[in-house]
Amino acid sequence: MGLRKALRWGCFGALGVLVGCGGMDDGRAPDESPGQGQTDAEVTAAADSPPDGVAAAPTLTLHDTHRVQATPPVAPLPAKFQPGFHQALRLSGGVGSVTTYRLKVPVGRAGSRVRVTFRSGDGSMTVQRATVAKAGANGALASAPVTLTFNGQPGFTANARTLVTSDAVDLPVGFRDELALSFEVKGSVAQSMIDAFPDSWMRSGAYATTQGALGGQPWQKSLAVATVDVEGAPGRAFVAIGDSITEGYMDTFNDTRNAWPALVEKQLGVPVVNSGVSGQGFWDANLQLPQEVLALQGVTDCIVLLGTNDLGATDMNVEKLQQRMTQLLDQLQPMCRLWVSTLLPKEKTNEGSYDAVKSQRKAFNEWVRKLTRADVIDLEAVMRQPANADLFKDGLEVDGIHPSAEGHRVMADEVVRTLKAKGGL
Repeated sequence: MGLRKALRWGCFGALGVLVGCGGMDDGRAPDESPGQGQTDAEVTAAADSPPDGVAAAPTLTLHDTHRVQATPPVAPLPAKFQPGFHQALRLSGGVGSVTTYRLKVPVGRAGSRVRVTFRSGDGSMTVQRATVAKAGANGALASAPVTLTFNGQPGFTANARTLVTSDAVDLPVGFRDELALSFEVKGSVAQSMIDAFPDSWMRSGAYATTQGALGGQPWQKSLAVATVDVEGAPGRAFVAIGDSITEGYMDTFNDTRNAWPALVEKQLGVPVVNSGVSGQGFWDANLQLPQEVLALQGVTDCIVLLGTNDLGATDMNVEKLQQRMTQLLDQLQPMCRLWVSTLLPKEKTNEGSYDAVKSQRKAFNEWVRKLTRADVIDLEAVMRQPANADLFKDGLEVDGIHPSAEGHRVMADEVVRTLKAKGGL
C-alpha cells in the first residue's frame, strides 16, 4: 500500500518519474492513522485526485498497473491579426470627383477575418464606401462584396498622410488568395511609385458594390490601400524594406507577384509583404519608416535591401552609409528580427562618379557581412559574375541596375535558403 499512496497528485511528471515526494512512504508517521471516518482506500483516492480548480489530465498506466496523471495538453495560441498584403504608398495623387477603384491584390496569409488600412495623400481624402471580396477576372468579383466600416460608419474623411483602419469583417481567405478591394474615393490619395497591379480598374462614379466587371479603364498602381491584415493562427510574418529592386521594377508595366518578396512568400508559405519604394535611399526610408513599416502589427522579421540609390551621391561616403543603415536598424530592432542583404552589382550610375559607386559598394558590402546585430543574406554573391563583382551574371538584369524576372527568382532562392538555414523555417 505504501507505493500506491505515494502516487498522489504532484509526485510524478509526465514521464512517470518521482519528483518532490520525499521518499516512498504514505506521507504519515508510523503511528499516524487515516483521517477520522476515512479508510486507507479513501485517503488514497483523495490523494490521486487533482486539487480543486485543476483540470483533470489524461492518465498514464505504469507497467505495474499503477496510474498517474499526464501533463495537460497545451492550448493553441489565440488567433491574431498579421499583415497579408502591404504596399508603401509614397506618391500623392488627386481625385477630383468620386471615383471607384478596384484593386486586385494577392494575400499571403490564411484566416477568417480581414481588416484594411487606407492611407491619404498630401491633402484630405474621403472614402465614402468600401468593400472587400474574392477577386475574379477582368475586374469582376468571385464572391459577394463584404462592406467595410470604420468605427461603425460606412466611410471616413482623413487629413493629410493619415492611416485609417477599417473594422474587422468576416471573410475566410486562403494563403495567396486574390482579393478585390473596391472603394469610392475623392481628394488626395496616396499611391505607389510604379505600375505593378495588373487587372485593377477605375471608373468614375460610385460602384463599390458592383459584383460584375467594374468597367471603366485599367489602373495598375496601388492606391489608397496600404495594408490588408488577416486574422488567423499566429506565425512568422516578414516585411521587405528596399527600393525599386524590392518593389519589383523591371519595365514600364510590372507585377508585384514577380518581385522577390512575393516569390519568397510563395516558397516559404508565410507572409512576406512588400515595403519597397522605387528611388528611395536611407534618408527617406528612415523618415517614412513610422508610417510605412513601424505601423504594421504582427511583423516578426524585417529584411533590408537598401543603399543602391545612395551610392556615388555628392555628399555620400561609406561612413554615412553605415550611419544611416545603423539608424534604420535602431528603429526596426524593437519590432522584429533583423535580416540585411548585401547590395547587388551596379553596372552604371546616373549620379556622381562610377568609380565612387564601385568603391563605396564594395566597402559597404564588406561592412554588412561583418554585422552581428543582424543576420546577413549575401545576394551579391549569387547575382555577380565570378570574375567581376561589379557585373551581373548574364540574364539576371534588365538595365545594369534592376534584376530581370530570372534575377528575382535567383534572389528569392537565396533568401529562402538563408532563412531556412538561419531562421528556423
